[in-house]
Amino acid sequence: MARKAKIVRKTTETDIALEIDLDGAEASKIATSIPFLDHMFTLLARHGFLRLDVKGRGDTQIDDHHLVEDLGICLGMAVGQALGDKAGIKRYGSASVPMDECLCRVDMDISGRPYLVYKVRFERRQSGGFDPELVKEFFKAFTDHSGITLHINMAYGSNTHHIIEAVFKAFARALRAAVTIDKKITGVLSTKGTL
Repeated sequence: MARKAKIVRKTTETDIALEIDLDGAEASKIATSIPFLDHMFTLLARHGFLRLDVKGRGDTQIDDHHLVEDLGICLGMAVGQALGDKAGIKRYGSASVPMDECLCRVDMDISGRPYLVYKVRFERRQSGGFDPELVKEFFKAFTDHSGITLHINMAYGSNTHHIIEAVFKAFARALRAAVTIDKKITGVLSTKGTL
């Protein structure tokens, strides 16, 4: 069964179309209109072994906040829809990723309970023109709309670009582990019988 979803979100602030295929092997097409975020989505698709098609525009003349947050909303909704009833998934995923001087660990539980623990600090305020505060906003929107418990912990790091890249790569690898189907699992991996 195909694990795909398409989300279209159009507001007075943003216009987004996002498609995901959790098992897709084709090249992704990313055009968020925020170059730094294009880079992060490309990393997410590549290291998460999934296909993403993303088109986004927003009121970036004000700042990138609305568009970044809404992209998190759309990704969360898409992952949730693509997982369907969640039958057979491993549910839990963890990954630790080094990026030069940085080390980031991400742990997740596709539990149906949205929760974000985000322990990432930045020494500098910008990476290019991108505001690193928006990374937390992105993942908060993602967890709220996917029903995933997500812990992001940066052990150490100093370069803002490397820190954010390590976060996205670790997130991608943890997501891949959690959504992987295990034939030993009948139904959902919960004593409640539902996630």
